[in-house]
Amino acid sequence: MIERYSLPEMAYIWSEKSKFTKLLEIEILAVQAQAKLGNVPQSASANIKRKAKFNLASIKKIEEKTQHDVVAFIAEVSKYIGKDAQYFHLGLTSSDILDTALALQCRQAIDILISDIKNLKRAILKKAKKYKNTVCIGRTHGVHAEPTTFGLKLASWYSEALRAEELLKQAKEYISYAKISGAVGTYSNIDPFIEKYIAAKLGLKIEPVSTQVIPRDRHSVYLARLAIVGSALERFALEIRHLQRTEVLEAEEPFAKGQKGSSAMPHKRNPVICERICGLSRILRANAMVGLENIALWHERDISHSSAERIIIPDSAILLDYMLYKMTNVIECLVVYPENMLKNLVKTGGLIFSQAVLTKLMAKGLARMPAYELVQRNALKTWNEGSNFEVNLLKDAALREVLSEKEVKKCFSLDYYLRNINNIFKRIGI
Repeated sequence: MIERYSLPEMAYIWSEKSKFTKLLEIEILAVQAQAKLGNVPQSASANIKRKAKFNLASIKKIEEKTQHDVVAFIAEVSKYIGKDAQYFHLGLTSSDILDTALALQCRQAIDILISDIKNLKRAILKKAKKYKNTVCIGRTHGVHAEPTTFGLKLASWYSEALRAEELLKQAKEYISYAKISGAVGTYSNIDPFIEKYIAAKLGLKIEPVSTQVIPRDRHSVYLARLAIVGSALERFALEIRHLQRTEVLEAEEPFAKGQKGSSAMPHKRNPVICERICGLSRILRANAMVGLENIALWHERDISHSSAERIIIPDSAILLDYMLYKMTNVIECLVVYPENMLKNLVKTGGLIFSQAVLTKLMAKGLARMPAYELVQRNALKTWNEGSNFEVNLLKDAALREVLSEKEVKKCFSLDYYLRNINNIFKRIGI
């Protein structure tokens, strides 16, 4: 992942240094387990633990010749171990340590992402409470529908963030598996005790039935969960982008002092962070698709998945970390315009109260279709003339036969639409 979208802690997890450090940890644990079985002298185990290390640049140099990163790693570490190197990587295959190390990396990454989503939840919750009763227009198909509150929009985001946290926890559970079972998963050259020992030390579970690799459905679930969380962020970002349009301007992302919106137009304040989040979410979904493609491998394995995973798994974790960080900042510093929300609310001359009138007519005994046609007739008149919906209704003789003026006016009360807001907030613990 390019540096522009990489935060330091997450980027380190996916660095080559981090990967080889984990490989070394697994190899040392394997030697210790072999020593417990009596296959390696205790003195050799202690010597390997004390001397085993690597130089990253040297591994890269060796790999130029071997064309195999794990072989290069083993050769590099063996130089430091000396005569006891014969016990290093004993009975193991490359995927044993690579897949187990990948599980550790994925787990570490998920822990950061869970922390990120908690930060976002707190930011959304704070804003939802603040704007709980700030009335605005709800839109469907991009068109004015009925009144809602800005806090309820945010409460919906908060509820989705709660689900996102659960998805990430599920992904952590699904990916935290070790595999130390040999070339085709039969333990032909390695005792199952080695796997149990390593898994216990690393806090991983054991893959029940592996081939040469951990089955890739685990990794596809991991990537899919990250993509779903990214798509949630896109939903939030897209809403802010729409609300920031000049014709709407009900909310906008923060614009820092000294920030520039356009190289040509000095007046521009563009929703660039939210646009960036929307764009990056597409990459997460594309990576998730590659993860699905990686599930089907030849027989006990090929390496068609390997090259893709070197990109998609680190990139997805790094991107989502960045996206969560940026979205949290947007929510924390979101600029909200309640006065514009009220202006937009009355823009259609009261048409947004049409369902209340329709419902009231039916409650008074008028059949749905005649009631609908009556309300729609006056709604279209209001729209075409730019007049007032309530006034037009009260002039309609057919309507006055069913509803009194007081009953009509009651339909234009915001309380009718917002009376259940508190119950919705309570439902999600706000």
